[in-house]
Amino acid sequence: MKRWSILLAAVLAAGLGLMPAIALALNVVATSPSMGALVRTLAPNAKLTVLAEPDQDLHMLQAKPSMIRALRSADLVVAIGAELEVGWLPAASKSAVNPVILPGREGYFEAAAQVPLLEVGGTADRARGDVHPAGNPHVDLDPVRMAQIAEALAERMARLDPANAARYRSNAKRFATAVDRQIPEWQARLVDAPGVLLYHRDAIYLLERFNLTLLGTIEPVPGVPPSGRDLKALISKLRGKDGVIIYAPHHSPKAPQKVGRDLGWPVVRLPLDPPIDANGDGYLRHMDRWIDAIASAG
Repeated sequence: MKRWSILLAAVLAAGLGLMPAIALALNVVATSPSMGALVRTLAPNAKLTVLAEPDQDLHMLQAKPSMIRALRSADLVVAIGAELEVGWLPAASKSAVNPVILPGREGYFEAAAQVPLLEVGGTADRARGDVHPAGNPHVDLDPVRMAQIAEALAERMARLDPANAARYRSNAKRFATAVDRQIPEWQARLVDAPGVLLYHRDAIYLLERFNLTLLGTIEPVPGVPPSGRDLKALISKLRGKDGVIIYAPHHSPKAPQKVGRDLGWPVVRLPLDPPIDANGDGYLRHMDRWIDAIASAG
């Protein structure tokens, strides 16, 4: 409401010849640094709040007063979706009392709704762990899908802010061109890459994009830490193969390190998201770290 009051005052003042009209930047809240990177790429002048740090688990955040304050004045929320933020974002949005950003409105954007998802149709059974029936939500580790998401986000921003529509669309195309230019180089570096053992199924979009082998996961079912028996069975299954183990900062290093020692494999700790202040270039550098971690293990 405050944003529109200021805009109305600026327009009226311009009509009276007192001052030129002011084009106010969108006020955007992104749930993760990867979504924040897209916002900065498309709308570098936007007022942006990113709710999660790169080393946090988006499954496990809790609604906080600072989140609610940011959401209360937002014109647009950019979430990953596919129920990744279901444990905290709906509660925070409800408390913000800002109907503009509720699901189904123009001010609510889900990245996962813009692209085809993997692992769609899983049963929502807690005995099977942290399963997402709508599909695996970790689309932000596929740069091609991110370029598609950027294009859809540019169109949403264009509807919310028509005065800057051409800029949003141009920036989305520029990001897509940068991704297209990078893909062949990454593919060449991954030609002889080994298989990958993940802690959680959070990088399967990256593996699928570059036709890399997923050797399994450290956790026996999504979201459930492994027991000693689980690790023993996993090590026995993988012995004699080549691979690299990758886990996120919010995972305990003990199990990955043990499996790595027993198998003689490299173990790499990598965040799922770029730095919190990243833009599109920062996102691509983040992806380059993932590519390098896998390629250098070959």
